[in-house]
Amino acid sequence: MASPLTRDWKLSDQAYERILAKIVDGQFPENSKLPAEIELSKQLEVSRPVLRQALARLRQDEVISSRQGSGSFVMRRPASQMLDFAPVGSIADIQRCFEFRAAVEGAGAALAAERRTEEHLAQIKNSLDNLKNALQTKELGVDADEQFHLAIAEATENQFFVSTRTSMITHIQFGMNLTRNLSLTRTLERMQSVQDEHEAVYNAIQDKDPVRAQEKMRTHINNARLRVFEG
Repeated sequence: MASPLTRDWKLSDQAYERILAKIVDGQFPENSKLPAEIELSKQLEVSRPVLRQALARLRQDEVISSRQGSGSFVMRRPASQMLDFAPVGSIADIQRCFEFRAAVEGAGAALAAERRTEEHLAQIKNSLDNLKNALQTKELGVDADEQFHLAIAEATENQFFVSTRTSMITHIQFGMNLTRNLSLTRTLERMQSVQDEHEAVYNAIQDKDPVRAQEKMRTHINNARLRVFEG
């Protein structure tokens, strides 16, 4: 039997995704005020504590904002293509995966900066070049993206960073597929900014700067999480 905490997580995930779907399809337009908590909890058939968890996550994703004394407002309407690539029911897990990756891979990038060898650096650079080629040819580049992050994990000289990626590879690649597919619908400048983030991580590792490497990796993954909700 699921614990009450686990049950609340599942219910808040459902509420989160149902509100998000209503924002995407225009039921809750951009800049509009969401219904009051008591009304919204009735619509979604969840308790107010569960609803507040869902709303808190939507604020973290910068989809809604709260105005003191006025309630919650829609900040942005994510592109409808998001639901083409990631149907409702998968988005909450994708976002949790990004959160986990930002913490773990940020620490991994710091260790890689401290421990990398010239061979490690060459592997990271090779995958970075493959990502650049994908950008120039407007290919998806998921394999090159995965190889870049895997090469950094290997450069930590700690097998647990590699095995952690292996254990969650399905979730990681699903998220990569989503963000890179969405990037292909954006401008070339948007796609270039993603490449610039990868290069900033590489440069920090090349310079053996663990603090900067961790910061740039966390920034890259957190930006990837927020790019899911671009309008």
